[in-house]
Amino acid sequence: MALQWMILTYVVAVEAAIAFLLTLPYPKLLRNRFVSLVSLILQPALFIVPFAGFQLLDIYWKNEHRLMCTSDICTAAERDRYEKSTYKAQRNVILCAAACLLYWYVGKMSTSPLMETILQACVFTICKYHKQIESMEEVEKRYKNQ
Repeated sequence: MALQWMILTYVVAVEAAIAFLLTLPYPKLLRNRFVSLVSLILQPALFIVPFAGFQLLDIYWKNEHRLMCTSDICTAAERDRYEKSTYKAQRNVILCAAACLLYWYVGKMSTSPLMETILQACVFTICKYHKQIESMEEVEKRYKNQ
């Protein structure tokens, strides 16, 4: 049972790394090649969406048919086991949702020309602020020297 969650965890980690790398500013040629590589990777990686959906259905079914441990008859160990399984199920739901959302986000980032324009505007703004900071530092040095 743990193998499927390890696979999903690794896929989410790779998707997060790709999403992070897609948001970094690159030269145009390098960015185009990286985006085309990500687009080629995304096509066979579509398996993650139905896999995560199946895992969500499995969690739902297990949650509906789980034995409740709320009475005084339950021992402390049984109560702890019940709470632990509930926390694991919640963690796994978050993992499945993250897998689907990151797949969607990486797909949008790799196919949208608007994102490239936004990134270029961000880089331009950062460069503009950097030049303003440098000029302010020069002015500050001049005042200190006087």
